[in-house]
Amino acid sequence: MLLKKQDSINLSKSTPNLKKIRVGLGWDAQNLTDSSANYDLDVSVFICTLNDQREPKLISDSHFVFYNNKCSPNAAVVHTGDNRTGDGDGDDESILIDLNKIDTNAQELSFIVTIYEANERKQSFGEVQNAYIRVYDDERNSTLAEYHLTEVFKNETAVQFGSLLKNQLNQWSFKAVGAGYRLTLGDFLEGYR
Repeated sequence: MLLKKQDSINLSKSTPNLKKIRVGLGWDAQNLTDSSANYDLDVSVFICTLNDQREPKLISDSHFVFYNNKCSPNAAVVHTGDNRTGDGDGDDESILIDLNKIDTNAQELSFIVTIYEANERKQSFGEVQNAYIRVYDDERNSTLAEYHLTEVFKNETAVQFGSLLKNQLNQWSFKAVGAGYRLTLGDFLEGYR
């Protein structure tokens, strides 16, 4: 299902017995700045519970999955590796999620993409094109949801592509977020703590 910004799909209803999800993210970055450094985009996943104000907060620091911590507790969420160039066809980075192993307190998984050393390299998402996030049924190798970012993020150094959300019935949905920020990965980590 092709989604637009802020659309969501209940994955548990559309795909009964869904157990294993693969989230693939892709992009093309053009070097349009004076910087000679290649763009290195990084996907991070924040596995959160909701606090009393319904704000997502990390369950623990080990529930922050990124290029230096590729596996959450119980191997529920696994980052398959950092693609430092974004070259090639298909997904640039992937996240594997086993819904049966997810911490029972988890209510939201936020997928954030940041540009490594964006401020130092004077880089932004203004030079990033064809960005998308896809959610797959990993056992059946079928696409469940897809969202292409059509907004232009001229000055933003990070974008929340989407989120997996769990409701009170323990059903999982995917929401296309597409929100840009001028933040570093460290800023996001502090905000989710």
